[in-house]
Amino acid sequence: MIMSKLYSTGQFVCRTFFRLFFRVRILGRENIPEGEGVMLCSNHINNLDPPLLGAFIKRQTRYMAKSELFHAPLLKQLLPKLGAFPIKRGTSDRQALRNGLSLLKQEEVIGIFPEGTRSRTGELGEGMTGVGFFALRSQAVVIPCAVVGSYKPFSKLLLVYGEPLDMEKLRREKADAEEATKEIMNGIQNLLDKYKK
Repeated sequence: MIMSKLYSTGQFVCRTFFRLFFRVRILGRENIPEGEGVMLCSNHINNLDPPLLGAFIKRQTRYMAKSELFHAPLLKQLLPKLGAFPIKRGTSDRQALRNGLSLLKQEEVIGIFPEGTRSRTGELGEGMTGVGFFALRSQAVVIPCAVVGSYKPFSKLLLVYGEPLDMEKLRREKADAEEATKEIMNGIQNLLDKYKK
C-alpha cells in the first residue's frame, strides 16, 4: 500500500509531538523489511502506543482497533482513512481475522497489541490467540516490539523493533495458535527484559 497523504502528515505530527515532549529513542528500524507482510507485535502501556509504533518507520501501519471507536463522531471518519479496521473485543471476530489476513497477504504492515488492552502495571500480560492465528495462517514477518519507559513529559521513552521471529518451524509443525502466541509473547518479553532498567 502506498502511504496516504493523510497518514504521512499524521506521522510527521506524531514524530514532532514525541520529539518535543519525550526523550524518545528508536532502535531496530532496520529489522522491518520492505515489500513483505509484517506483523508488529508490541506490549501495550498507553493510548499513545499505536502512534508511537508507526510514527518513525517508512511503511504505513494498519491497526486493529476496538469496534466502539468506529462509532465515535470524529473517529468513525478518521480511522478508516488511516487504514484502521475494527475488531469486536471478547469474541472470535471472524471478519476482523479475515481482514487482517487479507492485509498481510497484500504485503501490508499490521500493528498488533496481543494483550488486547493496556497493562495497568506495566508488566506484560497474557497474549490473545488471534495474534498466533495471523502468524500461522500468513507468511508475514513477525517483529516483536517493546515500548520501554514512561509517557511522563520529558522522560525517556524507548521503542525497540526486535529481530524477526522464526515462525517457519511452528508453521511446518502445524502448531496451534496458542503455541504461536506464546512464542510471540516470549519475543516481546525478551526485549523488555533486555532494555528495561
